[in-house]
Amino acid sequence: MNAITPNPLLGVGFHSVGAAFAANCYSPQKYVKRWSWEVYWIAQASWCWLLLPLIGAWLTIPNLGAVLSDAPKDAMLLSFLFGVAYGIGGMAFNVSIRYIGFSLTYSIAVGLSSILGTLVPPLVHGQFHEILSRTGSGWLMGGVVAGAAGIAMCGVAGHFKERDLDARQGTHAGFSLAKGLMLSLIAGVLSAVYGFALDAASPIADVAEQHGAGIWKGNVTYIFANTGAFVTSLIYCAWLMRKNKSSGEFTQLRSGETGGSLKANYLLSFLTGLLWYGQFFFYNLGHVRLGKDYAFSSWAIHMIMLVLISNAVAIVFWEWKGCGGRTKTTIGFGLVVLCAAVMFLTYGNYLGSPPK
Repeated sequence: MNAITPNPLLGVGFHSVGAAFAANCYSPQKYVKRWSWEVYWIAQASWCWLLLPLIGAWLTIPNLGAVLSDAPKDAMLLSFLFGVAYGIGGMAFNVSIRYIGFSLTYSIAVGLSSILGTLVPPLVHGQFHEILSRTGSGWLMGGVVAGAAGIAMCGVAGHFKERDLDARQGTHAGFSLAKGLMLSLIAGVLSAVYGFALDAASPIADVAEQHGAGIWKGNVTYIFANTGAFVTSLIYCAWLMRKNKSSGEFTQLRSGETGGSLKANYLLSFLTGLLWYGQFFFYNLGHVRLGKDYAFSSWAIHMIMLVLISNAVAIVFWEWKGCGGRTKTTIGFGLVVLCAAVMFLTYGNYLGSPPK
């Protein structure tokens, strides 16, 4: 069995690809027509949280049956339960957007998730003091702090943007800061739990590595973490479908509207699920390339790159057009700080990597 050689630059590169997938994973939703939200949500969740993790593990993990047989069952259960909590956080995120908008929800939830998902696992394992004593740890901690600050600045810029647009188009109906803040905080805490789910499943990945999985070893962990999130979504969506009597939309589109097709909706749901799963497929490749000593920084790198790329894409496509100077300056500074955070994290990982 060949050891995986740490390569921080390659690791951050893979994380960037995964973040690009994540930044665009819900874009197909805009083109779904004559489906209720719950029908679309469970259709895409069936791919990203159930089918694709199984398919990905089957294609990349040698002797998958033996791996699952040999892996510790308590790690499977704990990862699954963390995944259930993560699913709740995802739905809280979705509802929060209705009250305070995408930008504020994103900055609060993702910023909190970035910090908690990075720092809590080492604290729980009693490794934090050891991590701080390693070469390059100061750059890593600086990157985590800078990333949180940059995410916050992007969120403030997003809030300014919403106010600029409201001044031109009218106030945002349904805005509730108190409800939105509460839900986004819940979303941030429970979204970080996904990082805990992957950490809890690391003994399963170690067994996969022993069976020759190599750089693909992390793909087996998604069988448990993602399935937990699927169960949460299934329960909630089933309740909504019963309440709204929308389950018939799986075979016949909602009446009273025009356009759309079942075939297109199912295809868009698959594309959403593929993009969502793709982010963590590349997350695993980036994670293993950082090496065991610095792999804890993967979650921060992924979250920071996600916010950086999503906002950069928004600028490229002129989504900030018509905003005031204060808004543009704030988003500009936010992106500069996020770029600095990525460089800090990359350099910290580079300093800590073993010499070739």
